[in-house]
Amino acid sequence: MKEMSDKAAGKMVRQIKLIVFLTVVLPIVALAFFVEWRFSAIKDDLHFREPGVRDAARMDLDSLPWSPIQGQTLYIPAYSHIFQQGGQPRLLTVTLSVRNTDQANEIVITSVRYYDTAGKELRSMVEKPLRLGPLASTEFVIEQKDKSGGSGASFILEWKAGKPVTHPVVESVMIDTNNAQGISFVRPSSVLEETRPES
Repeated sequence: MKEMSDKAAGKMVRQIKLIVFLTVVLPIVALAFFVEWRFSAIKDDLHFREPGVRDAARMDLDSLPWSPIQGQTLYIPAYSHIFQQGGQPRLLTVTLSVRNTDQANEIVITSVRYYDTAGKELRSMVEKPLRLGPLASTEFVIEQKDKSGGSGASFILEWKAGKPVTHPVVESVMIDTNNAQGISFVRPSSVLEETRPES
């Protein structure tokens, strides 16, 4: 009698484990696979595309559509690598983000130049003036494998406007997620020169 009771109890325990597995563990595993698949799909869709060719709000121009009355020359720090323990360089992807904050007027990015740690210009990031419509944004990317800038790299960006506008938000975003401990940080721009609209 006791042996049958033990068998019944064992059977009940196995049935409970099966129910828990089917109702809890299996859905969690399925959800994890689904989330991983969705992130992969999103990541595949976010491959970098050159600015100015995406839509009407970010368009290359042959010349300025107006006489500029406002503008700035900005300095933006960029770190293509930083140093970690033992002095080993850690390579970073750098994104220069430019956001037109004006709700009614466009601005035009006339120049974006990338410099290395020694202050040598490495390349220009725009071939033609780049129009940013109201509240539009764009970005310029230095890939992680590009070590030419070094730890003291920088951008010099110039923008202009044909009407009084609110200043754009311009900042660099550095990130590395290859190691177990990811790292990311943001650096704002500093104004080197400014043209203000006449009062």
